[in-house]
Amino acid sequence: MIRSVRRAMASVAALGLALTIPGVASAQPGGPAEAPAKQPVATGWGGAVSSVDPDATRIGLDVLRRGGNAVDAAVATAAALGVTEPYSSGIGGGGYFVYYDARSRSVRTLDGRETAPANMRQDAFLDPATGLPIPFDQGVNSGLSVGVPGTPRTWDTALRTWGTTSLRSALEPARQLAERGFVVDRTFHDQTAANASRFDDITPTAQLFLPNGQPPVVGSVFRNPDLARTYDRLGRDGVDWFYRGGLGREVVRTAQQPPVAPGADRVFRPGLIENGDLANYRIREQRPTRLDYRGLDVYGMAPSSSGGSTVGEALNILETTDPRAQDEVAATHHYLEASRLAFADRNRHVGDPAFVDVPLKGLLSDGFAKERACLIDPDHAAVSPVPPGDPKPPYDRPCRASGTPEATEPTEGLSTTHLVTADRWGNVVSYTLTIEQTGGSAITVPGRGFLLNNELTDFNFAPLTPGVFDPNLPAPGKRPRSSMSPTIVLRDGRPLIAVGSPGGATIITTVLQVLTERLDRGLSLPQAVAAPRLSQRNGAATEVEPGVPAWLRTALEQRGHVLKDNPEIGAAAALEFLPGGRVQAVAEPTRRGGGAAGVVHPDR
Repeated sequence: MIRSVRRAMASVAALGLALTIPGVASAQPGGPAEAPAKQPVATGWGGAVSSVDPDATRIGLDVLRRGGNAVDAAVATAAALGVTEPYSSGIGGGGYFVYYDARSRSVRTLDGRETAPANMRQDAFLDPATGLPIPFDQGVNSGLSVGVPGTPRTWDTALRTWGTTSLRSALEPARQLAERGFVVDRTFHDQTAANASRFDDITPTAQLFLPNGQPPVVGSVFRNPDLARTYDRLGRDGVDWFYRGGLGREVVRTAQQPPVAPGADRVFRPGLIENGDLANYRIREQRPTRLDYRGLDVYGMAPSSSGGSTVGEALNILETTDPRAQDEVAATHHYLEASRLAFADRNRHVGDPAFVDVPLKGLLSDGFAKERACLIDPDHAAVSPVPPGDPKPPYDRPCRASGTPEATEPTEGLSTTHLVTADRWGNVVSYTLTIEQTGGSAITVPGRGFLLNNELTDFNFAPLTPGVFDPNLPAPGKRPRSSMSPTIVLRDGRPLIAVGSPGGATIITTVLQVLTERLDRGLSLPQAVAAPRLSQRNGAATEVEPGVPAWLRTALEQRGHVLKDNPEIGAAAALEFLPGGRVQAVAEPTRRGGGAAGVVHPDR
């Protein structure tokens, strides 16, 4: 940490600046400040917001109170999360935006996923000396991992298409928050500390996030005036400043030549992104995935995300059983086995549809689900990796496993953030956004206050199974497969539930578990969000949170499940429309420090 202090002081002296540098965290007069209270559940009328952060939720609610709609509130909330959740989101990343339009009773989606540069080839993450994949952490901490960001254009497209306000107005509350600062909580401190050794290697990252060479102190006020100025100009000049103008050139220069600090412990490879990659970036407005689950319409995100197809396939497999006839052990066993099978199919068949013929219709068909469900032994867990199925009809193949299982489970960063919004007119947004790892590539654009993503490490560095087609290898302009699963459930054409989560590949199992426990097991939405989680992703072991009771663990192990402890799986944000026109916003009570839910007019 001493290295960071010396670098910051040297940079200040070289530039002739005062010692109050951008990003410094300062204690409040009279001692540490108190972070805003987090309320995990709120019920009432007039609109709702749920996110991981109370400042972001408050900003979204303020937009709704001033007459904005769910899209306006979602963009304002997301921009605020770029301030308070900079290691999980921001304009240096991308995401998926799912929107329910109350007037047309239709669901629309925006694919704002990052793309590979035009110069990226299939062997980009292979060591030319050996032909083998480079170590994963060397891919993460690298300009090579930086994909063309989609978040700024996602915000602009959503507002222009469905919103009622300008990008400048939507960014203004977050600009003020970045300028004024927010109170550092334990989660922000701990995330900074966990990334300190790599943040220390990039000069502007160390200056911003390691003031005085240390993570910001809990209770101090963290300010980001660089980001405030960036939001101000982005609002005034529009997203062309990012994609065709000066800010874009700064992003390209930073990725190509990461500002590595003297004496850094890591070698940051140069990035491949160029100005033309930014200029050519496009948002994909596409049809959502859709399936009927026990009379409800479940809408999700189509590829390049694997969220909608994998959650959907697992739900279809579960629909072949009657939850009323199952006890908790049987229900949990079937949930894990359905997820195991769906992940096998995800890994083999899902990639960017501009490059891969994704058999989406087959993956979401009832016939294929029945064919896969017949492989579930009610008394014994399958041994992973299980082989993928063939989603092409006819679905009359014998009930036995076939095909070649994948050799390893893909790696995805556990960071990301999710938010949901609803307005007085019944419009709903479920939006997941990310910069991939917690802290992304660790590369901050100098003077701009935001981190660049490491999203291209979501590609498989080499085929998972040699000699077998892999849909998720790098290619020029390709979008890496994602597990982000923003979801909206309708009943009779009107919204019932909106949900999503961060957590890498565990996003899929988190959303799946929340839905099944709410819709099948009789839990309320707050109970379903709070319930201890299990995650099976066609891996050798099922990950289990500490709260899973010992008797259930024992019963699962007796059926052959191999259990592995995971202290925290996902961090959901959700909402549900209740009878009488009320809406309930739900956030995590404890995971990731707890979330913040709010409604415009709370119940009295």
